[in-house]
Amino acid sequence: MDRCVVLVDAGYLLGAAASLLAGEPARSRITVDHATLIQGLRERAEAETQRPLLRIYWFDGAPDRVPQPEHRRLRVMPRVTVRLGALTRSDGRWAQKGVDAAMHAELTELARNRACSDIVLVTGDGDLLPGLMSAKEHGVAVHLWAVQAADGDYNQSEDLVAEADERRVLDRTWITRAVRAKELTGICAPQPAPRPEIAAILSAPLPETAAAAAAAAASRAADARPAQRNGTRPAAPAEPCPDTCPESERGTEAPGSKGVPTPKDLAGLARGLAGATPQNGGDRSGQSAGQGGQGTAPAPNATLRWSSDKGWVERGAGNGLGEPPETASLPMLAQLTSAEQRWADREEDITTVGGDPFEVGQVFARRWTERLTDSVHLQHLSTEYPRIPHRIDGELLRYAARFGLLAHKDDQIDEHDRYAIRAGFWREIDARTAAEHAPAGD
Repeated sequence: MDRCVVLVDAGYLLGAAASLLAGEPARSRITVDHATLIQGLRERAEAETQRPLLRIYWFDGAPDRVPQPEHRRLRVMPRVTVRLGALTRSDGRWAQKGVDAAMHAELTELARNRACSDIVLVTGDGDLLPGLMSAKEHGVAVHLWAVQAADGDYNQSEDLVAEADERRVLDRTWITRAVRAKELTGICAPQPAPRPEIAAILSAPLPETAAAAAAAAASRAADARPAQRNGTRPAAPAEPCPDTCPESERGTEAPGSKGVPTPKDLAGLARGLAGATPQNGGDRSGQSAGQGGQGTAPAPNATLRWSSDKGWVERGAGNGLGEPPETASLPMLAQLTSAEQRWADREEDITTVGGDPFEVGQVFARRWTERLTDSVHLQHLSTEYPRIPHRIDGELLRYAARFGLLAHKDDQIDEHDRYAIRAGFWREIDARTAAEHAPAGD
């Protein structure tokens, strides 16, 4: 029949609305005008489906399945049917039981009996995927509605999104027509107890001062016995570099090793470099790091090998971290992205981005460049071609891993895919750089 039905998971709808407006999913933090909310659902469903409404099913949990005041108000409204599951408390948290099963049963029954031509699902639970697929097989068009998530987390099953016929988002403007965050007045929350582990994280050096911290750590390590130092595996560098430890640190090493220092090793050279003689400091082609085993201080032109684009690329030690200061201070995408932008990015990833490695690199670079507040950062990045600075490169590869680009071996991205991801990144950066330098009349 040419009618539409709306199935509402109240726990999802109101919990997500509370997160959006009050910053936490507790429904006690919001007030709901149920009459306005139901009217809004009806009007939007009829407009989206171009079908008259048959009924709105409101699925919610209640202690012992006893209707609460809001359920009593809802069930007497026209075209509204309330279905209650159990609400249980475990480990201090409330959890619904039986709500998903009830929604699944209603969804499949409506479709099997051809009671409607369109069903609107307001939920994020992937457990409803079998019911959704069954409804489609019976010729019903399934419309999936999401609630905007302001905390950056994606609050809907990706499988549901992929399987739905149509999808819409109930944004903040729509939600605030019927839902409001409660004003917390007269409540003085106690100050949280100090947590040493959090204080340690907050007091950690910023990227600009990490070289000094690493140098201090290397100085303390120098007091250890050589045997202990040789017998203990040094801390892993920011980017794995298994064959780059200097010979002075490896003691007896297999012949033919490259002898390229790690970031930690480079930072540990700071004191030695500061006391270098003028003639040594002026010789840019001095000794290699591999000569440290003979007791001579490594030359200040020690290099660090980075895996970027195709092949190895050597860069100067710079500020002791393998990168010059202006590059090490480049902001990461996460630092440039607000909570609502994170949610919008996730929306785009699920609904638009296909997951091709080259495309993934382009999308990441586009977001990074669009959110930069200082074009100087883009200029600094461009000078690093073909190497992507380590922090940004790691963030790029972690982003790419969301699209299933991980190989089975060691959970690493395939080498060919890494090349394509970085190539897409640089193609977008080049396009943005060219656009900034284009004449105004073009």
